[in-house]
Amino acid sequence: MLRDITLGQYYQTESVVHRLDPRVKLIATVIFIISLFVVNNFRGYLLAALFLAGMIKLSHVPFKFMIKGMKAILFLLILTVVFNLFLTPGEPLISLWKLTITKEGLRTAVFMAVRLSFLIIGSSVMTLTTTPNNLTDGMESLLKPLKRIHVPVHEISMMMSIALRFIPILLEETDKIMKAQIARGADFESGNLIKKAKSMVPLLVPLFISAFRRANDLAMAMEARCYRGGEGRTKMKPLIYKKRDYTAFAVLGLYLAAAVLTVLIP
Repeated sequence: MLRDITLGQYYQTESVVHRLDPRVKLIATVIFIISLFVVNNFRGYLLAALFLAGMIKLSHVPFKFMIKGMKAILFLLILTVVFNLFLTPGEPLISLWKLTITKEGLRTAVFMAVRLSFLIIGSSVMTLTTTPNNLTDGMESLLKPLKRIHVPVHEISMMMSIALRFIPILLEETDKIMKAQIARGADFESGNLIKKAKSMVPLLVPLFISAFRRANDLAMAMEARCYRGGEGRTKMKPLIYKKRDYTAFAVLGLYLAAAVLTVLIP
């Protein structure tokens, strides 16, 4: 399960999506997520599916690698579908004991499952095709206007980048600790909920110690390099929009216009 989490990982390959400016990918991801919550019909979700499929094809990242991240939220996805399926009032379709599946509930459950799946896969396209450093530079550039109201934009972007970078590191550390504890006779699977919670203590304690140690080492390394925040800092590779980025903005504009039309046209 731990190896199925793809958030924060970067897939090294050569593609047009990898070469795009990180600001383009951040804006595209935000617009895509917003569109998922705006569209409310089959045509809108079909359009989102075609757009997402096109981005995956252009990214050259294997589709199997992207859907691995869905396993981590499978329980949440099933729970959301069940709640929408049985708790949404409307025209009854099927009655099971005291539970009733309605036409509106079935429609909402299907749309919610598709929405969550597209949201996770769409976010994975951005993180898998963008290095943490580029992601930091992109976020800092987009949030730059907030500096006028004294928001520490660079520090916020740096913290988000470090958090994303630490996710795969901590997952790998968790996997190593779990295997070491299992080799010593630990059992993380059997027993009731309370017993399973207690069995996690030998896993969580060394994991927290390792996380704090890594955080301390990182802080010392940044201090040794005289890191002093974003004020007056320069970029080795400044972000500059290129022709392919303007083309991507044009495609994004067409997608947004088509998504709005699917909502406005009955």
